[in-house]
Amino acid sequence: MKRFFRYIFSCVLLLTSIGLYCTNRLMYMKKKEDQFIFNREKEAGRFNPTSFEALNKQDISIPSPFGYLLKTIIVEPYETNRYIIISHGVTENKTNSIKYMNLFLKRGFNVVIYDHRRHGESGGKTTSFGHYEKYDLKAVVDWVYENKGRNITLGIHGESMGAATMILYAGMLEDRADFYIADCPFSDFSEEVSYLIRSEMKLPAKMILPIADIFLRMREHYSIREVSPITVIDKITKPMLFIHSEKDDFILPEMTQKLFEKKKGSKKLFFAVNGVHAQSYNENKEAYEKAIDDFLQEYMPVKEI
Repeated sequence: MKRFFRYIFSCVLLLTSIGLYCTNRLMYMKKKEDQFIFNREKEAGRFNPTSFEALNKQDISIPSPFGYLLKTIIVEPYETNRYIIISHGVTENKTNSIKYMNLFLKRGFNVVIYDHRRHGESGGKTTSFGHYEKYDLKAVVDWVYENKGRNITLGIHGESMGAATMILYAGMLEDRADFYIADCPFSDFSEEVSYLIRSEMKLPAKMILPIADIFLRMREHYSIREVSPITVIDKITKPMLFIHSEKDDFILPEMTQKLFEKKKGSKKLFFAVNGVHAQSYNENKEAYEKAIDDFLQEYMPVKEI
């Protein structure tokens, strides 16, 4: 009998260790240091601190519905009603969004960049890969409309987790923006986690994922299976441009292909030839900008100021 109880205890201990390890990897995914991102973007020529400081901009702290502040910068060099929000990827911060900010500034947009929860200067203790982040994005969208007027033309550009967050926001909460640009999103988080468990941890995903999901439900009150852009993409009616690198081996390009195929209504798809994950713009600048221009020319609504 003692041997039986020792066996049961060992099994419980093993399952608990697996559950805690996996959920810690998700909830507290190692972020890049802010200074590292700053130096990387500056050295690559994608961020000029002097030019950035000279812009007409304002620092804003937007309250999250979860009790922390979202550190946000609104850049407004133009008297225009064209705005775009940039939603960065996991482990990054709003400095990584500056290259996209510059892209849209050149096209006459005012731009809003912000830090996701637990990233950069924003509050929040855990990362949820879009589950809670979608409500924060809604708070940013609400702020823009409330402060810049209901008659603005608003776009949202998301990269990686930021793109998944954008799709979850538009598909689950409100399809309120006028257009969306999804750069390398995952289509389903459970599929993405399973892929990473197999490819990086070399463990059987079918065994590990249910354990991680149980512990995530207990610790963070949501399921991995709830973070699924593919299940809500067909609810988005506004135009969407999908972007992915053909060589991405972190979030596979087939995920974007699936999202594109299920999206109803106006849509475009651009697969970048060069670069791995979240490098489509960095490695294919001219082709990326052409894809943006073609999409905006065809689908961006024109509203009078």
